[in-house]
Amino acid sequence: MKVPSARSWLGLGLPLLLLLLMTVNIEWLAPLFRHFVDERTPAIYTRDSVFNLLLWHLTAVLLAIAAATLVALLGGIWVTRAGGREFLPLARAIANLGQTFPPVAVLALAVPALGFGLTPTLVALFLYGMLPIYENTVTGLQQVPERVCEAARGMGMSPRQQLWSVELPLALPLIVAGIRISLVISIGTATIGSTVAAKGFGEVIIAGLLTDNMAFVLQGGIMVALMAIIIDTLLLRLERRLSPAVSRKL
Repeated sequence: MKVPSARSWLGLGLPLLLLLLMTVNIEWLAPLFRHFVDERTPAIYTRDSVFNLLLWHLTAVLLAIAAATLVALLGGIWVTRAGGREFLPLARAIANLGQTFPPVAVLALAVPALGFGLTPTLVALFLYGMLPIYENTVTGLQQVPERVCEAARGMGMSPRQQLWSVELPLALPLIVAGIRISLVISIGTATIGSTVAAKGFGEVIIAGLLTDNMAFVLQGGIMVALMAIIIDTLLLRLERRLSPAVSRKL
């Protein structure tokens, strides 16, 4: 039991250590990135600090997914109640539209109305991140055994008590899985926000592409990948802890 746990923390510790190293002083890794550019080309992106870019990138992702989680949860709960079941196909179609509509197209449509910067990026991430949370919420609530709901009603629980005390706790592992998927997807997708002047690691990647500087592209890509790995690992551990069957195996 101790070995899998140690391996799990090691898998989280190494990406976290590298993320901290690059955030505190990326200059330490300059000799590694120097191999990807010639001597006259800068190997480290210095137009903004890594910490500032990390802060802006995470802020955009967390704000958008927090809003998407709230809307998706409310929508998922509504369409699994008696009064909203008939709207399930419509709600699913709307959620699917957000996922299938390209984020770049959302940005192009949002910029004229919202201007450049963070706001259109938030809209794109919100729409793109809603589907996994919505689908997992609906699936999790629909999979609650009917006999459990009957037992809750037999104990005198009101529909609201049944939802909060029985259904949502049982559906929570699936809901967390949906949030995890949305966060990981959004961390990568948020890089497109730099095309409309939003701060983030997309700025580093685009600067590398425009100047043919592979070191910049690698720096931005590595930071995005590390963030995705860390958040995925943390939420996967939470998901497993919330699932009694999986927790017993661990």
